[in-house]
Amino acid sequence: MIGSYVAVGDSFTEGVGDPGPDGAFVGWADRFAVLLADRRPEGDFRYTNLAVRGRLLDQIVADQVPRAVDMAADLVTFCAGGNDIIRPGTDPDEVAERFEKAVARLASAAGTVMVTTGFDTRGVPVLKHLRGRIATYNGHVRAIADRYGCPVLDLWSLRAVQDRRAWDHDRLHLSPEGHTRVALRAGQVLGLDVPADPEQPWPPQPPRGTLEVRRDDVHWARQYLVPWIGRRLRGQSSGDHVTAKGALSPDDIRSRIAAVA
Repeated sequence: MIGSYVAVGDSFTEGVGDPGPDGAFVGWADRFAVLLADRRPEGDFRYTNLAVRGRLLDQIVADQVPRAVDMAADLVTFCAGGNDIIRPGTDPDEVAERFEKAVARLASAAGTVMVTTGFDTRGVPVLKHLRGRIATYNGHVRAIADRYGCPVLDLWSLRAVQDRRAWDHDRLHLSPEGHTRVALRAGQVLGLDVPADPEQPWPPQPPRGTLEVRRDDVHWARQYLVPWIGRRLRGQSSGDHVTAKGALSPDDIRSRIAAVA
C-alpha cells in the first residue's frame, strides 16, 4: 500500500511520446502512479514527477536526487544513464559506478527504489550498434539492484515494445500504448493486480514492402535523426528550457488520459 511515489529520470520518465490534451506529456510513470493511487483511499496518495528530457546522469543526480531524498517517499523509480550510454566513447562501467552512488543515496531515504534497465535496441536504426554497450550497463543495473534490494523494471525483456507501434515517430521514445505497457509491467514488478497484460499480442498488420520501409527510414532520418545530431554537435539538449512536472494529482492524470483515449 504505497502512499507516496517520486519519479526520477529523463525523457522516458517524463513521458515524451505520450502527449496529453494540453500538449504536456503523460507517460508510463504518471500512468503507474494512477495504478498505485487506485489502491489507496481517495486523496491519500502523493505523486511527484521530477524527470526532465535530455538529462544526463550527473544532472539527474545533482538536480533530482536531492529532492527525492528530501521527500522520503514510499517508492522512488530511478531511470538514468541512458543518455550517457548512447554518447560516443562512453564507458558503461564508469557510468554504472556513478549510478550506484545515486541508488545508495536514494535507498537511504526511500522505502523502495525501483530501477530500470535499458531497452533492447536490436531493431532501432543508429542505436542497434549500441546494443552490446546497453546490455553491459543493464548487467550492472541488475547487480546494483541485488546489492540494494531494489525491484527491477526490466525493459530489455519486455517483448511487446519490440513492435514498432510501441514507439513514437522519432523511434527514440515510446508511443502512448508503449508507455501504457511499461506502466503495467511496473505494476507487475511490485506484485499489483494490473488491469491488462503488458505482453498482450498486438493486432495483426499487413506486411510492409521494402520500398515502404525505405521511404519511412528516409523520412525519419530527415525529420528526427538530422536534428538530433545537430543538437549533439551544438551542445544543446531537448530539455534546456524544460521544467519538471512536479506534484501531480491522480485525478488530473486520469482526466488527461481520458481526454486523448
